Amino acid sequence: MAESSIYQGHVVDVMSREIFDGTLIVEDGRIAEIRRCELPERERPYPYLMPGFIDSHVHIESSMMVPHEFARIAVSHGTIGVVADPHEIANVLGVEGVDFMIRSGRMAQFNFCFGAPSCVPALGGELETSGATIDAEKIEKLMARDDIGFLAEMMNYPGVLAGNQEVMRKIEASRRYGKPVDGHAPGLTGHQRDQYAAAGITTDHECSTIEEGRSCIHAGMKVIIREGSAAKDYEKLSPLIAESPDMVMLCTDDCHPEDFVRGHINSIVNRALADGYDLWDVLQAACVNPQRHYHLDWGLLQKGDPATFIIVDTVNLHFKVLNTVIRGMEVFSYNSSSQAISSLSTASDFKENNQDYPNNFVAAPITEDDIFYQIKPGDTKHIIRATDGSLLTGHEIWKMGASSFSDTYPWLEVEKIVVYNRYQPGAKPMVGLIHGFGITNGAVAGSVAHDCHNIVAVGSNDTHIVRAINRIIEMGGGLVVVSADEENDIPLPIAGLMAPLNGYEIAFRTMMLREKMQIIGCTMKSPFITMAFMALPVIPNLKITDRHLIDTKNMEIIHQNGYETTL
Repeated sequence: MAESSIYQGHVVDVMSREIFDGTLIVEDGRIAEIRRCELPERERPYPYLMPGFIDSHVHIESSMMVPHEFARIAVSHGTIGVVADPHEIANVLGVEGVDFMIRSGRMAQFNFCFGAPSCVPALGGELETSGATIDAEKIEKLMARDDIGFLAEMMNYPGVLAGNQEVMRKIEASRRYGKPVDGHAPGLTGHQRDQYAAAGITTDHECSTIEEGRSCIHAGMKVIIREGSAAKDYEKLSPLIAESPDMVMLCTDDCHPEDFVRGHINSIVNRALADGYDLWDVLQAACVNPQRHYHLDWGLLQKGDPATFIIVDTVNLHFKVLNTVIRGMEVFSYNSSSQAISSLSTASDFKENNQDYPNNFVAAPITEDDIFYQIKPGDTKHIIRATDGSLLTGHEIWKMGASSFSDTYPWLEVEKIVVYNRYQPGAKPMVGLIHGFGITNGAVAGSVAHDCHNIVAVGSNDTHIVRAINRIIEMGGGLVVVSADEENDIPLPIAGLMAPLNGYEIAFRTMMLREKMQIIGCTMKSPFITMAFMALPVIPNLKITDRHLIDTKNMEIIHQNGYETTL
């Protein structure tokens, strides 16, 4: 006998762009009928039934949650699916990591569209060390799979512009299977943007100015407006929602756990409505465009669709998600706990189903001698300038004067940044200088360092930095904050990126770490994600990997005293 459910309320029809009173009849996980009718009078207002939200580009690993736990939090915000790029874990474990994410995702009543990571590693070669490589041959095999929906962000845009054979083979493999190719080309405009799009790349989430966004759309690419924990582009790009509603989608990209538990795509939708953008244009970007672009059949509240939708109290400002229904199953209720996802989200269940936590971590402990950095008054040094709320960094050149020194540490205005190879025993840490974190008495370290995920640390003195790095090694991955008298941490035993814990517990523990960051002087709102991107050499302007300090705008290696390196 068919299972059926009936829902009544104000139906938000995004396809006809109208709201009408109606009854929704669900049978066997699909919408069997939508009847327009006059709703019976009742004391409480009727809710609104509308399509659910989709994050069009996200790295689930940045939430530090495994996919099925991510899903449990996401549905509470009205998110019914995500377009996920698993290239963080792929840089650690290769295709094995992609398979791990897909297996975990299957444990949840949720929609995942996983991509094949196109740049593992992001640059690689002599520039950085990753735990794995996914070449064109492996991409070909991944694109043939039904559980891979697209080629994930092509970060090697110089390779695209140069027609690099390996890069073009990956793009052609995706196009041959009729699957979209995601882009990543910060700062690209004009002829180069057109050339990048002509290669078959269809989206970009790295646009940070309205000019970039318009150039992207002009070239035929969709702009995915990003509002994550570190990169926040909504304010500058939001006019595109009104200008080109068919060419815009929404994403968080990298969302830290304490931000994720507070809100997801619903927060961007609320903000857009508060800014006066048309409801239908906003829902076009948040609900419709992702499904059309990625060829998804997740449901748009039409007859015959999967019964996947959300129920909200209003469609005006500050709406609240009351229920989330996925394929006919209620997976979230504002007024009661739902077991559809959470029953599969305990660490013990996950351990039993996956035998062990996959990881790739062989780094040995270091000493202060390993990160010694010769510096004296009069030296000229290249400084990374980090800015809260941006993945872009400044490239500054300072002449170190006498005022920059103290008896206990060589400088006061800048901090030391260290990146340490976790995949090869006996590697030498790479050391540089950074400004912007404001740490005065302590250090922070993590095994989350995009995209190769070596150990990265920032601190005010060598003693604290070494303590922080060695604690990461002891845990086999995680985050740690070290001060003069205490250490606070969260272990991330799954690839050094994720924890087998309840999402709210992860959020609480990372929130506590952020409070400890304030105690040691850091005023950044998102210090961990900001630090993680200091090692990503495909975003301008100056970054540091486990091998080099790199001018990423011109792709040139910077030579610093004591750390000269050659290709």
